[in-house]
Amino acid sequence: METIKLSNGIEMPKLGYGVFLVPPQECERCVSDALEVGYRLIDTAQAYANEEGVGNAIAKSGIKRKDIFLVTKVWISNAGEEKAAKSIDESLRKLQTDYIDLLLIHQAYGDVFGSWRAMENAYRDGKVKAIGVSNFQEARFFDFAHYVDIKPMVNQLQCNALIQQRGIEPLLTDYGTRMMAWGPLGGQGVDGIRESEVLATIGARYGKTASQVALRWLTQRDIVAIPKSTHKERMAQNLNIFDFKLSDEEMQQIATMNQHDAGTVNFTDMNFVKYLIETYG
Repeated sequence: METIKLSNGIEMPKLGYGVFLVPPQECERCVSDALEVGYRLIDTAQAYANEEGVGNAIAKSGIKRKDIFLVTKVWISNAGEEKAAKSIDESLRKLQTDYIDLLLIHQAYGDVFGSWRAMENAYRDGKVKAIGVSNFQEARFFDFAHYVDIKPMVNQLQCNALIQQRGIEPLLTDYGTRMMAWGPLGGQGVDGIRESEVLATIGARYGKTASQVALRWLTQRDIVAIPKSTHKERMAQNLNIFDFKLSDEEMQQIATMNQHDAGTVNFTDMNFVKYLIETYG
């Protein structure tokens, strides 16, 4: 497995398994399958209501804890220093571990600075090995990163061959922040990656599918991807992308597919923000 190095020196796998929208009753089985086929990065969140399933699967896997990179996120209902601190301990309990490899703020609203102080404390105490944010778009990321003591090590964003997040890349680089891609194969208003003739044509040269090419393109950009599937065979297929390398010309060809850049979900939309705060704040 290829890795990237975070700003604090922690090595993070470039490909992981995401459990967004995996039902709690299915999560343990899915994560067990993912671990069995070779995934070592698992991405969950408090809001997904399936941390316990992730924890059960890891506990039963027989894999050493140090060999698994575990990611979870603080939800907006737990924003603020005191509530976030309690929620971190609760996530540790559900995940059946004494540390989280990467902890993210899930949404850019609520008392994010209070949450970050709790996360910085957890980081210093060894409960968390790395900290970052999720869904912080360009202006919001700058405002946040400018003021915090420990700069975000990761920003998880909607990113794939059709939503390439080029605009925010220089800003993330300035702060030593790595990008992590949710929706690396589409979803959330993005269709066409698996059916792309461009990706399929490139894949045919290597005996790979369009999806495998799309994931390889991300990892060659040093972006961590977390595809989701509930089917073991598809999980294995998504993982099997490190035995080939796209040429510079192919990388550029895929770059021309960009349609949205910053994503189809506008996390600064007033109605969306109002919904988050009034529902969960």
